Amino acid sequence: MIAEAAQKLRQNIQKVIVGKDEIIDIALIAILCEGHLLLEDVPGTGKTTLAKTIAASLGCSFRRVQFTPDLLPSDVTGIYYYNQKSQEFEFRAGPIFTQILLADEINRATPRTQSSLLEAMQERQVTVDIETHRLKRPFLVLATQNPVELEGTFPLPEAQLDRFIMKLSLGYPDEEEEVAILTRFAQNDPLETLEEVVSPEEIIKMQDMVREVRVEESVQRYIVGVCRATREHDDIELGASPRATMALYRTCQALAAINGRDFVLPDDVKQMAPHVLTHRLMVNPQTRLRGRKPEEIIRDVVETVPVPVESA
Repeated sequence: MIAEAAQKLRQNIQKVIVGKDEIIDIALIAILCEGHLLLEDVPGTGKTTLAKTIAASLGCSFRRVQFTPDLLPSDVTGIYYYNQKSQEFEFRAGPIFTQILLADEINRATPRTQSSLLEAMQERQVTVDIETHRLKRPFLVLATQNPVELEGTFPLPEAQLDRFIMKLSLGYPDEEEEVAILTRFAQNDPLETLEEVVSPEEIIKMQDMVREVRVEESVQRYIVGVCRATREHDDIELGASPRATMALYRTCQALAAINGRDFVLPDDVKQMAPHVLTHRLMVNPQTRLRGRKPEEIIRDVVETVPVPVESA
């Protein structure tokens, strides 16, 4: 069921997004894990279009917040206001009360406003004043950010980054893909006519089914070994957290499910580790000066940790 639904979603998203098949699959994995996705790239590469296409394909309620330096936390979460007609304080829900939230250019807001998403992303609830409000499932934050080298950006704090299950970069299309984009969008925007292919109820059911994908103890220890190795690596100042270990575990389950398997392979761990762990690492200053990137370190870590083999 999961593999068939993933194929339908993939084909529907491809009606709008040209190329980027791997990016689409990673986004589907994040959805099945009930995780949040961070898309980083320069303006104009399709980050917002991908987020809106995913929302349209799932048939979920959708809100968009344009993050700016003057955005306040209450602009995201909502406020209590005094209703003079009823003579009572009433809660006016903010845009976070949706199923898919597009946090556009999240790193253009101040750290105070960025932190307004922390509770919602981890616990699927929002506390305003002393009242706690539950969020409806499925709940997914798709955040886009510009590279920190661009003007007017604030780096996301480590606690915020750790709550994103994966971080992706779309990159520029190749020549043929860019020509295909011109052809596809020449007459009209295919996003305007995109239809729902999977209902929110089906997504929730599949999210629960993913948790049942089998992970043998040897593969569990391999996942733990990869994450622990990042904490002991000479080039890394701050390694992967236990939350990162859980994220790697869950994404491997989802990857196996969309490939039609009910068990996780060590190769699944190797494939998902760069997407899950890279943005969670804090590389030490000497390593940064040498120009070594976190992606390279993760590849080294995966190669050095012994891979479990099937017993005779």
